[in-house]
Amino acid sequence: MPSAEPPSEPSAEGGVPVHAPVTVEFLSDWRDAAYNCFSSGHKFCREVCPVMQVTRNESWTPTAFHANVVAMEQGELTVEDVAEDYVNCTQCGACELRCPNTLFTGDFYRFRTRTVDLVKRMRALAVDNGVHQPGYRRWNRLTDERSHEPVLGDVPVGQERVRDWAEGLDLPVGGETVLFVDCEAAFHRTSVPRAVAQILRRAGVDFGLMREQWCCGGPAAEMGYREQSRRFAEHNLADWRASGVRRVLVLDPHDYITFTEDYPAYFGADFDIEIVLVVELLAELIGNGRLTPTVPVERTITYHDPCRLNKRKGVWEEPRRILRAIPGLTFHDVDRVTQWSYCSGAGGGLPVEKPELTARISESRVAKAAELDVDTLVSACPWSERPLAEAGEAVSIDVVDLHELLAVSLGIEVGGSTDR
Repeated sequence: MPSAEPPSEPSAEGGVPVHAPVTVEFLSDWRDAAYNCFSSGHKFCREVCPVMQVTRNESWTPTAFHANVVAMEQGELTVEDVAEDYVNCTQCGACELRCPNTLFTGDFYRFRTRTVDLVKRMRALAVDNGVHQPGYRRWNRLTDERSHEPVLGDVPVGQERVRDWAEGLDLPVGGETVLFVDCEAAFHRTSVPRAVAQILRRAGVDFGLMREQWCCGGPAAEMGYREQSRRFAEHNLADWRASGVRRVLVLDPHDYITFTEDYPAYFGADFDIEIVLVVELLAELIGNGRLTPTVPVERTITYHDPCRLNKRKGVWEEPRRILRAIPGLTFHDVDRVTQWSYCSGAGGGLPVEKPELTARISESRVAKAAELDVDTLVSACPWSERPLAEAGEAVSIDVVDLHELLAVSLGIEVGGSTDR
């Protein structure tokens, strides 16, 4: 990260804030979207917001995020006044789907509410104006130093250890297809990538690992550190090109969002790498008979939809196909399986700056699972599994990764650790 910081917003003249040029450009880009939200005066988006559900703070709602832009344009507020409010968002995307502008006018007016993008841009605007959140700043400084996220806690993180999770698996480096393992799974939940690698090998899928894998850069972009995100993306793409990579397998929903949305935005038509979500690939391999789970898993479960798969990418059928293929499971599904699924609170940098708020959201999510009389909550997102598991201890609900559960049913000894 650059050591020099841009100046913050100029002082007010005559009681009216004078915005820096970067803020003026931001307001020009976002005023129409802000007025589209602000003028509707509805509360639909607020009630599906995971932060609003546990705090009831009107300043931390999607409507308020847009209203702030209106107030800034009218000279009532500056970025310093509002920057901290935008910490309170998991970027789950539920508000976008619930917005009447998207539901009722999107097809006709070609308008889609983009609250997630607004939050990312406002956080970036704050950084560009020298307004930093302490947790975000520390997290991105450490990520820049180590090329990987510090993954919350004392787990050793560094480039020399990024492939430690694969010890004993004899995986090659390079090739046309590589498996990208997110920071949380590579350094903390190593049992997850070990399960994925062994399942893929069982199905006859050829793949290798990157020569020098860095963090995907997505978390930096989510917290507003766009320049750092772009540098990390450039490094990873250069590594793929140098190894002749044509296809990247991704097990983490956060990486999947980054590779399918941020990277194409950075590189345009030059980004011609195929991105494959492992959950979708595994469902296909089960469907065509290349994987057949046979070992019964005697658990009563429900499934936690990762927001970045379900709400933002529409991926909710494939995980359920996998679960229904595993013998022994008693699966209590819920009707909130599309856009209204519950959030874990673990996204958008929220656990970095406000871990206590993430914990409250995870507790609320696990409480909903407990109402179904299950003993296990299954997830397909390594980042959600840590806070969900901590919340699950209070109500005797295990949190198990979907990839690991499938590996057990295939008779695979996973190994690795979750440091829990």
